[in-house]
Amino acid sequence: MSREECRKKRGGAQTFRRGRALMFYQQLEVKRDTLKQQLDTKTFASIHPVIAGELKATEAIMEEFRVVFALDEVLESEQEEV
Repeated sequence: MSREECRKKRGGAQTFRRGRALMFYQQLEVKRDTLKQQLDTKTFASIHPVIAGELKATEAIMEEFRVVFALDEVLESEQEEV
């Protein structure tokens, strides 16, 4: 089997990059969920505006990642499997 055939079979660098992007996206999801929990906690009431700003920024980054790395297809297929 030639190198080219091996690359096509494994998906190559693009699949690797998409996988890494997906891992980072999942880390962002955890961060977003944590920030949402902190917004609901009275302990963090004094820094509510800071947490809300971080949440907005995190959601904006997540949206950019979805677009740039075409993660919509991958995320939809993951949800269908669950």
